[in-house]
Amino acid sequence: MMRLHAFISGIVQGVFFRSNTVAHAKQLGLKGWVRNLDDGRVEVVAEGGVESLKKLLKWLYKGPSGAIVKKVEYEWLDATGEFSDFEILY
Repeated sequence: MMRLHAFISGIVQGVFFRSNTVAHAKQLGLKGWVRNLDDGRVEVVAEGGVESLKKLLKWLYKGPSGAIVKKVEYEWLDATGEFSDFEILY
């Protein structure tokens, strides 16, 4: 179990990025959250198996149709096990 902490830049707000991230993460069996930041980026914290996290990371580089991802910054951390679901934070 690992944690992926990512920041996605580009046209990533107002294009259903958060809801699509939730759906994709849940399909992969991941736990955590996604939220919009005031500076226009999207932040993602996800925990789960390494292969599932790598699949989510690959998807974050593309995002949903309508998104234009220009940059993904991320780091791998140890999982804390604090999440019970994957949700949108407001």
